[in-house]
Amino acid sequence: MVQGVFGEFMGTMVLILLGNGVVANVLLKKSKGEGSGWMVIATGWALAVMAGVFVALACGSPAHLNPAVTLGAAIVSGDFSKVAWFTGAQMAGACAGACLVWLHYLPHWRETPEADLKFACFATSPAIRSPMANLVSEIIGTFVLILVGDSIASKAMSASGPVAGLGPWLAGSVVWGIGLGLGGTTGYAINPARDLGPRIAHAILPISRKGGSDWGYAPIPILGPLIGASLAALFARFAHL
Repeated sequence: MVQGVFGEFMGTMVLILLGNGVVANVLLKKSKGEGSGWMVIATGWALAVMAGVFVALACGSPAHLNPAVTLGAAIVSGDFSKVAWFTGAQMAGACAGACLVWLHYLPHWRETPEADLKFACFATSPAIRSPMANLVSEIIGTFVLILVGDSIASKAMSASGPVAGLGPWLAGSVVWGIGLGLGGTTGYAINPARDLGPRIAHAILPISRKGGSDWGYAPIPILGPLIGASLAALFARFAHL
Protein backbone atom coordinates (compact mmCIF):
# COMPACT_ATOMS: atom_id res chain seq x y z
CA MET A 1 0.00 0.00 0.00
CA VAL A 2 2.77 2.47 0.95
CA GLN A 3 4.55 1.93 -2.37
CA GLY A 4 1.30 2.43 -4.28
CA VAL A 5 0.52 5.66 -2.42
CA PHE A 6 4.03 6.97 -3.10
CA GLY A 7 3.69 6.11 -6.79
CA GLU A 8 0.37 7.94 -7.04
CA PHE A 9 1.93 11.00 -5.40
CA MET A 10 4.98 11.04 -7.68
CA GLY A 11 3.08 10.30 -10.87
CA THR A 12 0.46 12.97 -10.20
CA MET A 13 3.16 15.50 -9.31
CA VAL A 14 4.88 14.91 -12.66
CA LEU A 15 1.52 15.02 -14.45
CA ILE A 16 0.69 18.45 -13.04
CA LEU A 17 4.21 19.84 -13.36
CA LEU A 18 4.28 19.10 -17.10
CA GLY A 19 0.56 19.63 -17.75
CA ASN A 20 0.11 22.95 -15.98
CA GLY A 21 3.64 23.78 -17.09
CA VAL A 22 2.62 23.71 -20.74
CA VAL A 23 -0.32 25.99 -19.97
CA ALA A 24 2.03 28.44 -18.25
CA ASN A 25 4.44 28.22 -21.17
CA VAL A 26 1.68 29.21 -23.59
CA LEU A 27 -0.10 31.86 -21.49
CA LEU A 28 2.47 33.69 -19.39
CA LYS A 29 4.15 36.81 -20.75
CA LYS A 30 7.72 36.64 -22.03
CA SER A 31 7.72 32.85 -22.07
CA LYS A 32 9.34 31.48 -25.23
CA GLY A 33 6.15 29.49 -25.85
CA GLU A 34 3.78 32.43 -25.41
CA GLY A 35 0.81 32.33 -27.76
CA SER A 36 1.58 28.91 -29.23
CA GLY A 37 -2.03 27.81 -28.80
CA TRP A 38 -4.41 24.99 -28.00
CA MET A 39 -2.62 22.30 -29.99
CA VAL A 40 0.51 22.80 -27.89
CA ILE A 41 -1.53 22.70 -24.67
CA ALA A 42 -3.44 19.55 -25.67
CA THR A 43 -0.26 17.82 -26.82
CA GLY A 44 1.65 18.86 -23.72
CA TRP A 45 -1.09 17.48 -21.47
CA ALA A 46 -1.08 14.19 -23.39
CA LEU A 47 2.67 13.83 -22.90
CA ALA A 48 2.28 14.87 -19.26
CA VAL A 49 -0.12 11.96 -18.73
CA MET A 50 2.30 9.58 -20.44
CA ALA A 51 5.21 10.78 -18.28
CA GLY A 52 3.18 10.64 -15.07
CA VAL A 53 1.98 7.11 -15.78
CA PHE A 54 5.51 5.89 -16.46
CA VAL A 55 6.76 7.42 -13.19
CA ALA A 56 3.88 6.01 -11.16
CA LEU A 57 4.33 2.53 -12.60
CA ALA A 58 8.07 2.64 -11.92
CA CYS A 59 7.34 3.64 -8.32
CA GLY A 60 5.01 0.67 -7.82
CA SER A 61 1.48 2.07 -8.17
CA PRO A 62 -1.23 1.22 -10.72
CA ALA A 63 -0.83 4.76 -12.10
CA HIS A 64 -4.36 6.06 -11.69
CA LEU A 65 -3.23 9.68 -11.09
CA ASN A 66 -6.88 10.62 -10.83
CA PRO A 67 -9.52 10.04 -8.12
CA ALA A 68 -12.09 9.40 -10.84
CA VAL A 69 -9.94 6.59 -12.28
CA THR A 70 -9.45 5.18 -8.77
CA LEU A 71 -13.19 5.27 -8.14
CA GLY A 72 -13.92 3.66 -11.50
CA ALA A 73 -11.43 0.88 -10.82
CA ALA A 74 -13.00 0.29 -7.41
CA ILE A 75 -16.48 0.03 -8.92
CA VAL A 76 -15.27 -2.46 -11.53
CA SER A 77 -13.36 -4.61 -9.03
CA GLY A 78 -15.60 -4.14 -5.98
CA ASP A 79 -12.53 -3.29 -3.85
CA PHE A 80 -12.76 0.22 -2.36
CA SER A 81 -9.94 -0.18 0.14
CA LYS A 82 -7.46 2.02 -1.77
CA VAL A 83 -9.79 4.85 -2.78
CA ALA A 84 -9.13 7.17 0.17
CA TRP A 85 -5.36 6.50 0.25
CA PHE A 86 -4.84 6.98 -3.46
CA THR A 87 -7.09 10.04 -3.60
CA GLY A 88 -5.13 11.72 -0.81
CA ALA A 89 -1.83 10.97 -2.54
CA GLN A 90 -3.13 12.27 -5.87
CA MET A 91 -4.37 15.48 -4.26
CA ALA A 92 -1.04 16.05 -2.52
CA GLY A 93 0.89 15.28 -5.69
CA ALA A 94 -1.24 17.68 -7.72
CA CYS A 95 -0.71 20.47 -5.20
CA ALA A 96 3.05 19.81 -5.16
CA GLY A 97 3.21 19.80 -8.95
CA ALA A 98 1.38 23.13 -9.12
CA CYS A 99 3.82 24.64 -6.63
CA LEU A 100 6.70 23.50 -8.83
CA VAL A 101 5.08 25.20 -11.84
CA TRP A 102 4.86 28.42 -9.80
CA LEU A 103 8.52 28.10 -8.86
CA HIS A 104 9.67 27.26 -12.39
CA TYR A 105 7.94 30.29 -13.94
CA LEU A 106 8.62 32.58 -10.97
CA PRO A 107 9.66 35.77 -12.87
CA HIS A 108 6.79 35.46 -15.35
CA TRP A 109 3.94 35.94 -12.88
CA ARG A 110 4.91 39.60 -12.35
CA GLU A 111 5.16 40.13 -16.12
CA THR A 112 1.63 38.83 -16.73
CA PRO A 113 -1.02 41.40 -15.77
CA GLU A 114 -4.08 39.26 -16.55
CA ALA A 115 -5.29 37.45 -13.45
CA ASP A 116 -7.35 35.02 -15.51
CA LEU A 117 -4.30 33.86 -17.49
CA LYS A 118 -2.38 33.23 -14.28
CA PHE A 119 -5.31 31.31 -12.82
CA ALA A 120 -5.56 29.16 -15.97
CA CYS A 121 -2.03 27.90 -15.24
CA PHE A 122 -3.48 26.21 -12.15
CA ALA A 123 -7.14 25.23 -12.50
CA THR A 124 -9.89 25.01 -15.10
CA SER A 125 -12.71 27.38 -15.92
CA PRO A 126 -15.48 27.17 -18.53
CA ALA A 127 -15.45 28.93 -21.88
CA ILE A 128 -19.15 29.73 -21.33
CA ARG A 129 -20.28 29.63 -17.70
CA SER A 130 -23.36 27.41 -17.67
CA PRO A 131 -23.20 25.09 -14.64
CA MET A 132 -25.36 22.27 -15.96
CA ALA A 133 -23.75 22.28 -19.40
CA ASN A 134 -20.29 22.47 -17.81
CA LEU A 135 -21.12 19.52 -15.56
CA VAL A 136 -22.33 17.49 -18.53
CA SER A 137 -19.11 18.28 -20.40
CA GLU A 138 -17.01 16.97 -17.54
CA ILE A 139 -19.20 13.87 -17.22
CA ILE A 140 -18.89 13.08 -20.93
CA GLY A 141 -15.15 13.71 -21.06
CA THR A 142 -14.47 11.49 -18.06
CA PHE A 143 -16.84 8.80 -19.30
CA VAL A 144 -14.77 8.62 -22.49
CA LEU A 145 -11.53 8.55 -20.48
CA ILE A 146 -12.65 5.59 -18.35
CA LEU A 147 -14.45 3.75 -21.15
CA VAL A 148 -11.46 3.86 -23.50
CA GLY A 149 -9.05 3.10 -20.67
CA ASP A 150 -11.07 0.04 -19.66
CA SER A 151 -11.29 -0.99 -23.32
CA ILE A 152 -7.50 -0.79 -23.70
CA ALA A 153 -7.13 -3.01 -20.62
CA SER A 154 -9.99 -5.33 -21.61
CA LYS A 155 -9.70 -9.08 -22.02
CA ALA A 156 -10.08 -8.78 -25.78
CA MET A 157 -7.15 -6.38 -26.04
CA SER A 158 -5.06 -8.38 -23.57
CA ALA A 159 -5.33 -11.38 -25.88
CA SER A 160 -4.15 -9.61 -29.02
CA GLY A 161 -3.54 -6.00 -28.13
CA PRO A 162 -0.96 -3.59 -26.74
CA VAL A 163 2.54 -4.83 -26.03
CA ALA A 164 4.05 -4.31 -22.60
CA GLY A 165 5.12 -0.72 -22.07
CA LEU A 166 2.68 0.75 -24.57
CA GLY A 167 -0.02 1.49 -21.99
CA PRO A 168 1.29 4.92 -20.89
CA TRP A 169 1.50 6.08 -24.50
CA LEU A 170 -2.07 4.92 -25.11
CA ALA A 171 -3.26 6.70 -21.95
CA GLY A 172 -1.66 9.91 -23.19
CA SER A 173 -3.27 9.46 -26.60
CA VAL A 174 -6.72 9.13 -25.02
CA VAL A 175 -6.22 12.40 -23.14
CA TRP A 176 -4.91 14.04 -26.31
CA GLY A 177 -8.07 13.00 -28.15
CA ILE A 178 -10.31 14.25 -25.34
CA GLY A 179 -8.49 17.57 -25.27
CA LEU A 180 -8.80 18.09 -29.01
CA GLY A 181 -12.35 16.80 -29.36
CA LEU A 182 -14.06 17.74 -26.10
CA GLY A 183 -11.76 20.12 -24.23
CA GLY A 184 -12.92 23.48 -25.54
CA THR A 185 -15.93 23.78 -23.24
CA THR A 186 -14.43 23.45 -19.75
CA GLY A 187 -10.72 22.86 -20.28
CA TYR A 188 -11.29 19.11 -19.68
CA ALA A 189 -10.35 18.72 -16.04
CA ILE A 190 -11.58 15.07 -16.14
CA ASN A 191 -9.69 14.66 -12.87
CA PRO A 192 -10.72 16.12 -9.49
CA ALA A 193 -7.12 16.15 -8.20
CA ARG A 194 -5.85 17.89 -11.33
CA ASP A 195 -8.23 20.77 -10.65
CA LEU A 196 -8.61 20.97 -6.88
CA GLY A 197 -4.96 20.48 -5.89
CA PRO A 198 -3.67 23.30 -8.11
CA ARG A 199 -6.67 25.47 -7.20
CA ILE A 200 -5.61 25.20 -3.56
CA ALA A 201 -2.03 26.02 -4.57
CA HIS A 202 -3.27 29.10 -6.45
CA ALA A 203 -5.16 30.24 -3.37
CA ILE A 204 -2.18 30.00 -1.02
CA LEU A 205 0.84 30.88 -3.18
CA PRO A 206 2.14 34.49 -3.23
CA ILE A 207 1.34 35.22 -6.87
CA SER A 208 1.43 38.88 -7.90
CA ARG A 209 -2.06 40.28 -8.67
CA LYS A 210 -3.52 36.81 -8.94
CA GLY A 211 -7.21 37.50 -8.31
CA GLY A 212 -9.62 34.95 -6.86
CA SER A 213 -9.52 31.17 -7.16
CA ASP A 214 -13.12 30.83 -8.46
CA TRP A 215 -14.33 28.53 -5.71
CA GLY A 216 -17.90 28.86 -6.98
CA TYR A 217 -16.99 26.76 -10.02
CA ALA A 218 -14.79 24.28 -8.14
CA PRO A 219 -17.49 21.60 -7.46
CA ILE A 220 -18.05 21.01 -11.19
CA PRO A 221 -14.59 19.59 -12.05
CA ILE A 222 -14.89 17.43 -8.93
CA LEU A 223 -18.42 16.06 -9.31
CA GLY A 224 -18.44 15.78 -13.11
CA PRO A 225 -15.44 13.44 -13.32
CA LEU A 226 -16.66 11.31 -10.40
CA ILE A 227 -20.08 10.90 -12.01
CA GLY A 228 -18.62 10.20 -15.45
CA ALA A 229 -16.19 7.63 -14.07
CA SER A 230 -18.92 5.89 -12.11
CA LEU A 231 -21.16 5.61 -15.17
CA ALA A 232 -18.32 4.31 -17.33
CA ALA A 233 -17.31 1.77 -14.70
CA LEU A 234 -20.87 0.49 -14.40
CA PHE A 235 -21.00 0.16 -18.18
CA ALA A 236 -17.67 -1.72 -18.15
CA ARG A 237 -19.05 -4.18 -15.59
CA PHE A 238 -22.25 -4.62 -17.59
CA ALA A 239 -20.34 -5.15 -20.85
CA HIS A 240 -17.77 -7.44 -19.15
CA LEU A 241 -14.86 -5.46 -20.59
